[in-house]
Amino acid sequence: MSSALSPIYGRLPVAFTRGQGVWLWDESNKRYLDGLSGIGVSCLGHAHPALVKAISEQAARVIHTSNIYQVPLQESLAQRIAAISGLSEVFFANSGAEANEGAIKVARLYGHLKGIKIPTIITMDSSWHGRTIGTLAATGSEKAKEGFGPLPAGFIQVTYNDLDAVKNAAKDCPDVVAVMIEVLQGEGGIRPSDISYIQELRKLCDERQWLLIIDEVQSGIGRTGKWLAHQWANVLPDVMTLAKGLGGGVPIGAVALRGPAAGILKPGHHGTTFGGGPLVCAAALAVLDTLESDGLLEHAHKVGQAMKARLDSELGSLAGVKEIRGQGLMIGIELDRPCGELVTKAMNNGLLINVTRDKVVRLLPPLILTSQEADMLLDILIPLIQSFVAQQP
Repeated sequence: MSSALSPIYGRLPVAFTRGQGVWLWDESNKRYLDGLSGIGVSCLGHAHPALVKAISEQAARVIHTSNIYQVPLQESLAQRIAAISGLSEVFFANSGAEANEGAIKVARLYGHLKGIKIPTIITMDSSWHGRTIGTLAATGSEKAKEGFGPLPAGFIQVTYNDLDAVKNAAKDCPDVVAVMIEVLQGEGGIRPSDISYIQELRKLCDERQWLLIIDEVQSGIGRTGKWLAHQWANVLPDVMTLAKGLGGGVPIGAVALRGPAAGILKPGHHGTTFGGGPLVCAAALAVLDTLESDGLLEHAHKVGQAMKARLDSELGSLAGVKEIRGQGLMIGIELDRPCGELVTKAMNNGLLINVTRDKVVRLLPPLILTSQEADMLLDILIPLIQSFVAQQP
């Protein structure tokens, strides 16, 4: 019987029936080391007892009531995110794309309240903010945009990690109201920004009265060894978006605001039926509690440093390996040629990875990954890359 599923995904020929820790098992009971975490989502791995307990207990109480009513768990989660981030106000969504849509709406309303008719947001090349029409317009991937025009106006794309590019764009557009950036690009190839660049960008936004929007959808929630990747630069955004790891596997997004961005949205300006429901907020609180109580931020930093050091040692000098980069357990290995076939080869060897930007092997393992499991991961991956780059391109 043919599948009724729409063919929008080029799925790999494997289905998983259970998971435990950093491991997944398929229908034939073959075991795989999960080096991808469901694209950075399953930060506590699979079947973590604290997360299972929180979800099952909340499901037995109440799953959904809607935002027509007060949701105490949502209020508790907002307080936790505010404490972690240093921002003052939080609203919820169901995904990273929805969170980024919310951030764009905040920036546009901010501009309109200042009398700007076409509020414009500066975004970066190679960026990724989502696949909705609005976030697609903000995203720096022409391939992703192809066939979906006309996209909304109000975005200017500039070179990533280049402060002069931001300044020059603003010379030609007096309607700029915000800069939107990932301080560590994920889909763009695990590309970190310079700390000094982020600090100078913060100063520039202050001088121009622009909002600084930082997309932490992939890099946030401990992934880089701090709660948020921008904390390595010791800056505060005006708007910040979260998703992926926040729920540990259930769908949740969040937008945090402060200063000039706080208080802009009033009743009627924005809304969501499912966003910030009791079940997902219970899960997110369990994730944050566990990351903190188990010291998983520092753990991710140390394990990631060791992994990167071994990759540098064993792959860094190879012809065909262009660069190894990243922070914490968000690591990219850029090769000199398309390397998508490594995904299947790794899977056949019991390791789950993926490739982004055609040439970058991306690692996003669960933050609970032990040093021994990290070595197991690299024992599989390094020989595969060595063999691959040894072939004639």
